[in-house]
Amino acid sequence: MLPHFAANAVVVFHLGFILFVICGGWLVLYHLRWAWLHAPAWAWGVWIEVSHRICPLTPLENHFRALAGEAGYNGGFIDHYIVPVIYPPGLQPRHQIVMAVVLMGMNAALYIAAFIRYRRGPANFRE
Repeated sequence: MLPHFAANAVVVFHLGFILFVICGGWLVLYHLRWAWLHAPAWAWGVWIEVSHRICPLTPLENHFRALAGEAGYNGGFIDHYIVPVIYPPGLQPRHQIVMAVVLMGMNAALYIAAFIRYRRGPANFRE
């Protein structure tokens, strides 16, 4: 029971991390201090997409699933959980590159907006 719970906890954490990578730029726009946490997460997310590597959380989840007597899966978290829900079958590496470019562009725009806002005066941010 504990390994099953641990595997599910890894899935929830993994999904939360992905959402933070995608949407964390909005927190930077809210308060510049978020950049110290978001920028490395953002860089990691882009690197994983562009390099077509598997995030270390995926093998960790599979390890806990195996301990629980459940079947693991091949491929990455996105391929297993996200792709079947959001993307059509047959996701190609070029699609992942497009996702990475969109992720970079969207967050770059938010960081630029946060920088402009900060230059106008730090009082524009919440404390």
